[in-house]
Amino acid sequence: KIRLQKFAGHLAKLREEKGLSQRALSSRCQVDFGKISKIENGKANLVVTTLIELADGLGVHPRELLNIDFD
Repeated sequence: KIRLQKFAGHLAKLREEKGLSQRALSSRCQVDFGKISKIENGKANLVVTTLIELADGLGVHPRELLNIDFD
């Protein structure tokens, strides 16, 4: 659960740094706005394809989304 929350915060930070709302990010990738909201609130897990779509929407490499200290 803690790892999911860390990922959620990191995703939100990257999105905000790009100046994107959740809806704007959704329009740039194949991930529904509601799913992005759930992920950022730590209420939904995600699969690799969702990770790749989010990275594409943010214009970053998928490893950037995982570049967090999980310990």
